[in-house]
Amino acid sequence: MDPAANVEEVAPIAILMDELRSEDVQLRLNAIHSLPTIALALGPDRARDELIPFLQESVDDEDEVLLALAEELGRSFEEYIGGKEHAHTLLAPLEHLSAVEETLVRDKAAESITKVAAVLSPAQLEEHYAPLLKRLSRGDWFTSRTSSAALYAAAYPKVSPQIQEDLRKGYAGLASDDTPMVRRAAAKWLGAFLKTLSKDHILSDGLPIYRRLQSDDQDSVRLLTVEDLIVIAQQLEHAEVEELLLKQIRLSIGDKSWRVRYMAANHFNELAEAVGVSLVRAELINQFVQLLKDNEAEVRTAAAGQIPGFAKLLDKEVILARIVPCVRDLSQDTSQHVRAALANQISGLAPLLGKEPTIEHLLPLFLHLLKDDFPEVRLNIISKLETVNTVIGVELLADSLLPAIVELAEDKSWRVRQAIIEYIPLLAQQLGRTFFDQQLGNLCMSWLGDTVFSIRESATVNLKKLTEVFGIEWATTTIVPQVVAMGQHPNYLFRMTTVQAIAMIAPTLNLDVINTNIMEPLLTLGADPIPNIRFNVAKCLEVLAHTYADTAPGRDLVKQRIIPTLESLKNDQDADVRYFAVRALQKSAVLIET
Repeated sequence: MDPAANVEEVAPIAILMDELRSEDVQLRLNAIHSLPTIALALGPDRARDELIPFLQESVDDEDEVLLALAEELGRSFEEYIGGKEHAHTLLAPLEHLSAVEETLVRDKAAESITKVAAVLSPAQLEEHYAPLLKRLSRGDWFTSRTSSAALYAAAYPKVSPQIQEDLRKGYAGLASDDTPMVRRAAAKWLGAFLKTLSKDHILSDGLPIYRRLQSDDQDSVRLLTVEDLIVIAQQLEHAEVEELLLKQIRLSIGDKSWRVRYMAANHFNELAEAVGVSLVRAELINQFVQLLKDNEAEVRTAAAGQIPGFAKLLDKEVILARIVPCVRDLSQDTSQHVRAALANQISGLAPLLGKEPTIEHLLPLFLHLLKDDFPEVRLNIISKLETVNTVIGVELLADSLLPAIVELAEDKSWRVRQAIIEYIPLLAQQLGRTFFDQQLGNLCMSWLGDTVFSIRESATVNLKKLTEVFGIEWATTTIVPQVVAMGQHPNYLFRMTTVQAIAMIAPTLNLDVINTNIMEPLLTLGADPIPNIRFNVAKCLEVLAHTYADTAPGRDLVKQRIIPTLESLKNDQDADVRYFAVRALQKSAVLIET
């Protein structure tokens, strides 16, 4: 045999070993990421016989490297070692990684093990995966037992009844573990495991495991069982839920720990849908009201976020009698976060109640929340007004809410002003042109002179949307004269806003308006003493050329007015002006040639 060939065969493993032993973490990371290439160079047999054992034996003390290895082995690595029939050989190094101290590494290793399990045959699962699961579940260190909880669901449906029984017993052992971290993992992954069980085994094995965890002395365990409760409820008949789970539902919602109650509140709609309408009306309505009145603001916040979804399961009379009074109390809650959560959801009650109850019960609350001291509360109300409008009609909405909206348009918080701007086109479409011009027209133009750039930018976008709503004729008589007039303002910010507004609304206008009303003032600004304005003119001319160069009159405009101005600007003393002028000139030249 040629010695050189032999050296070439050994090289990949030797190089990998050298790099993995390097003191440079980045070099070791690069080696891990090169594993597919190395495996290809070795071939399937040597990758199985040499590379995998080497990875199993090489212990790195850097979590970053171990994390990369755990991830790499889960990326269909079986393709490099001979296919699915050899995929079980990947379990050995992953088993080691799933027992290390660093949580991120263990989680990634468990994720990769489940990916490997997906390609294993039932025989491979029983011969290789099930023993691995048993070893991890009975490991001396809690780290391996914690990782094992995530692995049961992947194997259970594919193995024999005898192995399934062992797995159910193994999971029950995790739920009774002395270490809270293990019980926490068992609670976290119980839902996924329960989904693989038959209904009989849920009742005989799953339910006792859940009850044990749900009564755990650690609230960090109990809070995770809320999602398990939902999974069990989804698998049972509604009558069985009432018989077997009602006590647990009450315990979770009334738990002494606010964290558990928060989790129950946060998943309340899922739970309500799982248990059925009859139990909702007989029992859960009381539990929901209890959460809305909870002592902890975090719980009330979570419950407020569930209001419309839960109300859909109730009759209108029940909503008015039980939910609306709670909503009224929450609108005056001492916590701004509770009020913000309510403001984000309260409009969802309007379609459920109808016009008259909305006017009577909800409209006063909208007005109250619109005047809240906390900006997020006001923002959330504003963003959901469309839902209310569809129920009570634009006239009443305008009469009741418009004064509050106008007040917010001048709010000291720029985020509130911006939210109002974004809502204006929709409001304009609903109110109509005449009403808009009388009530909101001047307000929209005033935003162009706002001290905050984001507001001025949003205001120009707003003008474009309004032009799309009301048409070119309206824009020509209402918007364009005021925008052009700002181009003569002594404050350069107003003049720059003029240029930016023209660039924004130009595509919604037509060539006649451009030629008649806009070009002359724009070209005048091309000689402005402020460089920022001149290079924005260059950018605006580029937009005009791109918009109108597809017609003969448009190409004439580009040739006769745009290009000569850009030719002048490309010799400007300011570098930025020259850059944008040259760029616009090049693109304009291409447009008129095509």
